[in-house]
Amino acid sequence: MKLIIGGAYQGKHAFAKEKFGFSEEQIFLCTDTAIDFSRPCIDRLEEYVLACVQAGIDPLEKLKQQDLSDKVIICMDIFCGVVPIDATMRLWRHTTGLVCQYLAKNADNVYRIYCGLEQKLK
Repeated sequence: MKLIIGGAYQGKHAFAKEKFGFSEEQIFLCTDTAIDFSRPCIDRLEEYVLACVQAGIDPLEKLKQQDLSDKVIICMDIFCGVVPIDATMRLWRHTTGLVCQYLAKNADNVYRIYCGLEQKLK
């Protein structure tokens, strides 16, 4: 598995397409609690985590049940900056951090994208 992280609008999606040769059709964009694991690339994982938090679902447990070994996963870095006042948004931030820690630990490679530049962390 490969994990790509970085801030908003830093080029994560474009990096995945270029680095791994994905077409738009091969990239699943998360919008709710459902993920199409048949696609090789999953983008906007933080949106999946938010939907799970709002629905009372543990996204980490759901991800642990999947074989992610051949996937490229893209997640926005929402862990830095001002801590949200809203309890749900704090839980989202915390849970996304836990999910990314799990994914990074189990990933073959971890990339951070900043201003379109790749930084290989693992």
